[in-house]
Amino acid sequence: MTLPVEQSLDVFFNKFLKLAQEKTKLLEIDYDEDWPSPCYQSQAKNGETVKWRPVRQSPRGTFDDLSAALSINIHPDFSAYFSAYYSFHLPAIANQGECELLQVCSEQDFRRLQENLIGHVLMKQRLKQSPTLFFALTQDDDYIISLDNGTGEVVLERVGKTPERVLAPNMATFITDLNPM
Repeated sequence: MTLPVEQSLDVFFNKFLKLAQEKTKLLEIDYDEDWPSPCYQSQAKNGETVKWRPVRQSPRGTFDDLSAALSINIHPDFSAYFSAYYSFHLPAIANQGECELLQVCSEQDFRRLQENLIGHVLMKQRLKQSPTLFFALTQDDDYIISLDNGTGEVVLERVGKTPERVLAPNMATFITDLNPM
């Protein structure tokens, strides 16, 4: 069974790829030999511009180790979001303004994400705040878009603070309302 988050991502990626056909620069990135990715469409020298494309993860990444390390169950929407595709970050327009959807471009990048999430959740625990899981950046460096791990709501939060506003009742709704840039 396909999760609603994955269906929303499929629709967003299709919109993104359609826009990319009109704006060829969207699917170009500087090659980084230190971060190999199945998204690269060709090999290149470090720093050279190459074409890229999102690809399905196979096998899919899991957050089992993260859950064990933090002694929490990771919300299934968050797991579905980061285990569907390998991709580079995606610029988007949300109802609230521009944002950048964080993505993982490889297994190595998936591990790095989990390390960053451990630090984020441990900070939230130390501050006696409910755990949130970040998945997008805003234009304001002080704010991130996160998933409330308990409720599944998409929230806007200042780093180190409790969420200030609910942006969507769930991740699938948030993604469905996005437009690529």
